[in-house]
Amino acid sequence: MKFRELKASEIDCRIQSIGQNKAKAIGATILLYKDARVDMNILDETVGAMNWQRGHSVVDGNLYCTISIWDETKGQWVSKSDVGTESNTEKEKGQASDSFKRAGFNWGIGRELYTAPFIYITLQDGEWYEGKDGKPKSNAKFKVKDIAYDNNRNIVKLAVVDSKGKVRYTFGENAQQQTQETVYNWQTLKARATQGGISEEELVRYVTETFKVSKPADLKQDHYQQAFNWVNAKRYAQR
Repeated sequence: MKFRELKASEIDCRIQSIGQNKAKAIGATILLYKDARVDMNILDETVGAMNWQRGHSVVDGNLYCTISIWDETKGQWVSKSDVGTESNTEKEKGQASDSFKRAGFNWGIGRELYTAPFIYITLQDGEWYEGKDGKPKSNAKFKVKDIAYDNNRNIVKLAVVDSKGKVRYTFGENAQQQTQETVYNWQTLKARATQGGISEEELVRYVTETFKVSKPADLKQDHYQQAFNWVNAKRYAQR
C-alpha cells in the first residue's frame, strides 16, 4: 500500500517558536504539518471510503487511534496504531485528532514532512508584538506555495509565503535560500530534537562526537545544518 505525497495546498504552517537571532532581529521557526481531514481525503482517494476504518482506545490513560485498511488479497483488516497528545484547545478532541494523524503517519500519509528543512523566517514590523511576559508573540500566517520531492519522498524544493503571497522562505532546486535570515542556534536545534523524541543527552553526544567539539557552543553554522538533517532523519526513521 503506497500513498501519494502531500500537495502544497494540503500542508499547513505553524509557528513553533519566536526569538531574537544574532542579528538582533525577531524571527520565527516554522513547522509543517497536516490536518486530519487530509488523512481522511487521502484514505478515501486511495483505498475507497468503504475500505478503511478508524477506532480509538485508551491504554494507560493515553488515547490511541487505529487505522485499519481492508486487504482484499488476504481477506482481512490490516491495522496500524499510534498515540496522540492533547492540543491547546479541547483536550479530548485534540488527542483524537492527533492520534489519527499519527496513525496516518504509520501508514505513510504525510511521512515526507519529517524530511522538511529547518525553516526560519525573520518577522517584519507588524508581524510580532511583545506579550505580557515580555517575550515576542506573533499571529503571522504562512503557507506552503510550492513543494517537490525526490524518488525517496524527501523534500527537495519548498517555498513558503505570507498572507500577502510574498515569498518568505525558499529551499532547494535552484531556489536561492535566505541565508541572511537562516541563523541556527542550539535552542532551535534542541527544540527540533525534543519534538522528535531525541533527548538532549543524545543530541549533545552526536554533535560532540561528529564535529569533534567539546561543547554545543563551539558549533558552526554548517554544523547546525548537518545536525538538523540528522535530527530529521531520526524523526523519519521513528515513523
